[in-house]
Amino acid sequence: MSWLDVILGRTKPVQPDLDALFALPSAAVTLQAATGLAPTGVGSVSYRAAEGGAFATLHGDVKALLGERVEESEDVYGYSWLVVRRAPDALSDLVTELHAVNSSLEDAGFGPSLLCSLVSFADAQGRRLGIVYLYKRGTFYPFAPLAGQLRDNALELQARSALAGELKIEEDLSRWFPVWGAPGL
Repeated sequence: MSWLDVILGRTKPVQPDLDALFALPSAAVTLQAATGLAPTGVGSVSYRAAEGGAFATLHGDVKALLGERVEESEDVYGYSWLVVRRAPDALSDLVTELHAVNSSLEDAGFGPSLLCSLVSFADAQGRRLGIVYLYKRGTFYPFAPLAGQLRDNALELQARSALAGELKIEEDLSRWFPVWGAPGL
């Protein structure tokens, strides 16, 4: 950053750290102990699909790599989701596959198209929680949807407290965007 940027109050954009995803399996143990929420075995990557042959080829390669464990969907906002399903006790494998999807898109120059990655958790009472990784911020936040596009704010704050020592949590609560209709959540 130059001295002019400092004077004008400009900051460098945060660089994503996809390796931060590998902290999720140990964070899941902490989350389960604190809240009773366990991994469901479902994770997803959200991105804005690009036009052209290079993206189509990459997209096909990623789907071929993950095989039957992956499905594709699109949300009401026009974002595409690659949903990966694993056994609930295979969170490390799930995170590795989500990392591979993100890395493949980033390495091919489609990093700016990435929105977020999400890993789903649930408990016996039917509460649901997604741990969302914001690609452009390099941070995580919890998202707990309820029926009727409402959020379980108390559960989100409880999860934030439990995960604060495990993951880089997004400090700006206004950036805890709801991901309504996220597949697997």
